[in-house]
Amino acid sequence: MSGAIAGGGASLVVAYVAQMTAVTIVSCLICLVGISRSVASLYFHRELAHQDRPAKPIWGFAYELGAWGYAALLGILAFVTLTITDVLTLHVLSVGIVAAYAGGISGRNAGRVHVAVGQTCFSLLPTSFGLLLVGGLAYTTLGIMCFLMIFAMADITRTTHRIVLDAFQGKYEKSQLAAKFERLARFDSLTGVENRMAMQMRLREWFDNRSSDDDLLAVLWMDLDRFKEINDSLGHIVGDQLLCMVADRLSRALDRRGYIARFGGDEFILICPGADRVVAEEIALDVLAEFVPDFQVDNFHLNVTASMGIALAPSDGRDSNELLQHADMALYRAKHEGRNRHALFHWEMKERQNRTYELEMALRTALVNGEIKLHYQPIFDTNSGRIAICEALMRWEHPVLGRISPAEFIPVAESCSMIEPLTLWALDRACRDAMSWDENIRVAVNISPTLIRGDSLPRGVMAALLASGLKPRRLELEVTESIFLEDDGRTHMILNELRRIGLRLALDDFGTGYSSLGYLRTHIFDTIKVDQSFMRGVGENARDRAIAQSVAYLARSLDVETVAEGIETEDQLRYACETGFTNVQGFILCRPIEIGELLTMMRERPAGATNIAPVVGDRRRA
Repeated sequence: MSGAIAGGGASLVVAYVAQMTAVTIVSCLICLVGISRSVASLYFHRELAHQDRPAKPIWGFAYELGAWGYAALLGILAFVTLTITDVLTLHVLSVGIVAAYAGGISGRNAGRVHVAVGQTCFSLLPTSFGLLLVGGLAYTTLGIMCFLMIFAMADITRTTHRIVLDAFQGKYEKSQLAAKFERLARFDSLTGVENRMAMQMRLREWFDNRSSDDDLLAVLWMDLDRFKEINDSLGHIVGDQLLCMVADRLSRALDRRGYIARFGGDEFILICPGADRVVAEEIALDVLAEFVPDFQVDNFHLNVTASMGIALAPSDGRDSNELLQHADMALYRAKHEGRNRHALFHWEMKERQNRTYELEMALRTALVNGEIKLHYQPIFDTNSGRIAICEALMRWEHPVLGRISPAEFIPVAESCSMIEPLTLWALDRACRDAMSWDENIRVAVNISPTLIRGDSLPRGVMAALLASGLKPRRLELEVTESIFLEDDGRTHMILNELRRIGLRLALDDFGTGYSSLGYLRTHIFDTIKVDQSFMRGVGENARDRAIAQSVAYLARSLDVETVAEGIETEDQLRYACETGFTNVQGFILCRPIEIGELLTMMRERPAGATNIAPVVGDRRRA
């Protein structure tokens, strides 16, 4: 617009000085075209500003047509001024206007080379022709220079066009590269769904933008069951193809009710805004239904199931991290309950996790602080009534949490790798305590299946025996049938190594596993401890009596000692003695007691007892 005003003003000055009709007419036309171009430009840019509707092409066409006419009129003005006036000042002014306009065109219209070259020709050709008609060395030279200027301006325009084009191309490539990197940053490269970062951003954005507690959101954390077995047996390529198919089926099951993200490995997270508990469970059932048909991967038919944990906002989490943590807890519950199902989060899960974490932290200092103690429960010989074995049992008295049951803290110790130092401490303490007993009394220590799979148990046993001076035959290690569930030959090797040391081995909780008779055939045990669940029902249940009798008979045939656990009534005690159990253990005989009480009991026991009846009498008097 400024160029139109400048050109129009200069042409009016030329017309005013020249006082000639032809010059005046051309100058008026220049002003008219300049005003028209300014109006067309104003309307065209106003249309472009409204991005909600396309600009009308008529304004762009009018502006371009005016530009061609404006360039031609400037050239005609210079031609007329040169040919019909003799005023040198007007010649300089008119030629200067054209030269300035031609220079401006070459840069401003570099995006459209043909427009720039055409307008340059329209303005400079009449001017050059006019200069040549005037004649004379100066005018002729200037005319030739104006003609050559056309080619110079064309070359400048093309060069500028190329530079601008390269710049735009580089900007476009950068924008494409940025978009590619953004996609790589937000989407999983394998499955094409959102990745963990995008999922976390989406959750944070939802929590930041929610306006009230009525805004709902469900998070479903899904994990494929036994996916590792597929990867290990069929390879990662098959596993990757399976994950892609799973993502497709999840999209179909979700049906635009939410968003899918791959959290990592075989874990996917579904984010469902607006979903309440009922809708979330419906989505979970739809997802599980997608896993009913087999997955066809290459030549393999894969039957795959999934487990899901569901957490709802805002009731189950105040922020994205808490909500995801609770969905993960619910997933763990679904796995624990048998897989191929979904589970909803409940705050009791959080309380249990907090309790577990609290116990885990406290366990790490319990030994150092002297909070763990050993209690001993005597096991009596049914023939002599004497104490034959003392089973060492760990007891934990926390200064703040109080007395904590072994049934609660032993699983925690196994999960946090604290079971090894606890067991080695118990072995050392039990061997030292047993040195103060009669030579014929053994000490029994329970061994976790976790230790059987490691290398530290034989070394720990040897260290405890050497430090205390206890004879190996007086130490009895109790193991349960669970040590054989993942038997890869290592269990058999460790048990044989322990027997070579001279230790006695006891099979605890006999009858509660999966193939007890098979274990007795392949492994040598010195003692079989019958689980208390069988002894509890011998008074009323004929099946329990039959099982107890069979175990006692089997043990005699194998020349193995037996212990009837959990004796709590006189009838159970009498039946155990009559059935032929060699040893009995239970609260009716003696509860677990501290080492001081045990030593007192050993000193006060009658030396000549020939049956278990006096023991029952002693307990009644106590």
